[in-house]
Amino acid sequence: MNSESCLICLGSNYDREIHMNAARNALSEAFPNIRFGEELETEAIGEGFFSPFSNQLATFQTSLTTDEIRQRLKEIEQDNGRMPQEKSQGIVKIDIDLLIHGSRILKPEDLKRDYIQQELERL
Repeated sequence: MNSESCLICLGSNYDREIHMNAARNALSEAFPNIRFGEELETEAIGEGFFSPFSNQLATFQTSLTTDEIRQRLKEIEQDNGRMPQEKSQGIVKIDIDLLIHGSRILKPEDLKRDYIQQELERL
């Protein structure tokens, strides 16, 4: 199976340093060739979320399918304390989204965000 490039975005607004570090460590174990961009502080997007957020892009190569990658990212989120009910309280301990897998853009609206565009140029 061919290896494809992936772009993910990490975000946290609660104990940001702890959760971002833990997520980076877990991602580095799952995807040993991962490269992280600069961690940025951003304002919350959407109603009801606390600011500020820490956000960071990362790229890696994998032969996993889109579904397999998403499942692994969800496991990393859960292992790092993410609970669905906290979202309604404005808390995001860790969120990891798969934005691009190979030539497929999976989250086109996310890619339009200023901080993502800014970081894409640096990666």
